[in-house]
Amino acid sequence: MPDAVPAGPPHAVPDVGPDTEGEPAPDVTAGGPDRVALTDAAAAVLRTLRERHGPLMFHQSGGCCDGSSPMCYPDGDFLTGDADVHLGDLVVPPADASGADGGGTRPGPDADAGFTVPVWMSRNQFEYWKHTHLTIDVVPGRGAGFSLEAPDGVRFLIRSRLFSDEESTQLLRAEGRPA
Repeated sequence: MPDAVPAGPPHAVPDVGPDTEGEPAPDVTAGGPDRVALTDAAAAVLRTLRERHGPLMFHQSGGCCDGSSPMCYPDGDFLTGDADVHLGDLVVPPADASGADGGGTRPGPDADAGFTVPVWMSRNQFEYWKHTHLTIDVVPGRGAGFSLEAPDGVRFLIRSRLFSDEESTQLLRAEGRPA
């Protein structure tokens, strides 16, 4: 008979602090550097998705479907609450009228104005990612989730980098914590 395997996690998990159920989500968008950005390729896909589905949003849970891939939904179709953190709003610029930006679609009625896409993350996942700047990109291939881009044969993904020391100091000050 094999020896019993000791109980407990095989790796360390971040300390997410005391039970935060019922507490409002922290405001991480006030001051400091932007936490989220997007590539030109992702912006082109978002323009197409907005024409089809209207206003959009992203949520990244770190859950089962596609791991920690950002999921794009019609704005409001994924309900957010105290267990989620609003990371910021992506600014999707208007399409280049010449089509040189790779958008591949004719501009819709609000194409000249551009638009924003809010980005949310579960609070527990944010504890892992709070020290990183996230860039939403798009690559060929289908993800396994429910994200709007899946039928088009592409999937969104996150490219990340650690915040610089200067950016980290700005974020701490914006949160009212000592730098």
